[in-house]
Amino acid sequence: MSIQEHVNAVREKIAAAAKAAGRDPGEITLCAATKVQTDDTIREAIAAGITVCGENRVQELTAHLEANAYEGAQVHFIGHLQTNKVNKVVGKVDLIHSVDSERLLRAIDHQADKLGLVQDVLLEVNVAGEESKGGCTPDEARELAQLAQSLEHVRLRGLMAIPPIALNPGDNIPYFSAMKKLFVDIKGKMAHNQDDMDCLSMGMSGDYEDAIAQGATLVRVGTALFGPRPPMGKQ
Repeated sequence: MSIQEHVNAVREKIAAAAKAAGRDPGEITLCAATKVQTDDTIREAIAAGITVCGENRVQELTAHLEANAYEGAQVHFIGHLQTNKVNKVVGKVDLIHSVDSERLLRAIDHQADKLGLVQDVLLEVNVAGEESKGGCTPDEARELAQLAQSLEHVRLRGLMAIPPIALNPGDNIPYFSAMKKLFVDIKGKMAHNQDDMDCLSMGMSGDYEDAIAQGATLVRVGTALFGPRPPMGKQ
């Protein structure tokens, strides 16, 4: 199948999942996870209708930006972000999905201040408490959300989560449900920017339909669009 056919197939499944949940398919954003993809593959995906590209690595993000590979689409940073690389991401992307500490949040705010802009961010929640993954706890997310309200150069848009790899269909439904409840709870306690809180980023190639059923507004899909990822250095 071509990338166009893959994009069409994923969009059809997104629409079906949304309708089954009584939701408008237009509420769901498809973010193409472009990790290890080439400039030409990214351009082909955008030509096929992809409007949001999500990048995991700062080095790849920088290279694709220099090549103008993302022209015609928004760019999101969806991978782990080190504070010493904040200056390479802030102001270069439309949304940072992976804010998981006060230190990182303040570093983003500081860099955005230097650039004279407001950076949109999501808080990454380690919803399953996995030691091998980044992300803050739900309680830390509540605290970071309150801090974000006080910072002038970040705008909290919502939450992001990467649950465990689902071994069976439906395995991650409890995690997605918990994230939806946390999202509603945090949004309800935002004094100033409730209207800005509109993004719940969860669900990937193996479970995005379940994520949509539980309230995801953005799904990050790579393999279902591009096929299995080639090894680094082989793309």
